[in-house]
Amino acid sequence: MAKLSSKDYEYRRTEGSVCSINYHFVFVPKRRKPVLVEHVARRLQEIIFELVSEHGWKLIALEIMPDHVHLFLNTPTHESPAEIARWVKGRASHHLRKEFPSLKKLPSLWTPTYFVASTGQVSTEVLTLPTIRNRGILGSTN
Repeated sequence: MAKLSSKDYEYRRTEGSVCSINYHFVFVPKRRKPVLVEHVARRLQEIIFELVSEHGWKLIALEIMPDHVHLFLNTPTHESPAEIARWVKGRASHHLRKEFPSLKKLPSLWTPTYFVASTGQVSTEVLTLPTIRNRGILGSTN
C-alpha cells in the first residue's frame, strides 16, 4: 500500500462545511473464497468507479485481491461509512452474482462484516489486512 500524499488530504468545501474525511475499507468475500479474479475483479472495479462518480467521492486507492478488497475514499460529510459499505457491497453483490452465475454458489458474496478506519496523517501500511486480521478487528469471516 502506498502512503497517502498531502494531495489526498485536500479539503472539501461546501456551503455549510469544510472537511477532509478519508476512509479505508476492507471487504471480504464470504468464506474468504478467492473469487475476485479476472473478469469478476474488472467488473467489481467498474462498479466501484460508477459509485465513486455517482456519489462524488474521491478514489484515493483501490486494490482488488482474490480474497479481499482495499478501498480508500475521500467522502463528503453527509455519507456515513455504514452507508458507503452498504452501497458498495450491495451493488457489487447484485451485479456480480447476476453476471457471474458461479458466484451464486456462495450463500452471499460478502461476509456480513467489513473493516473501516478513518485515515489521517499516518502511514497506510499500518492498515494492511494482516494487521487487521491479527488484531481480530473483522472477527469471524464466515
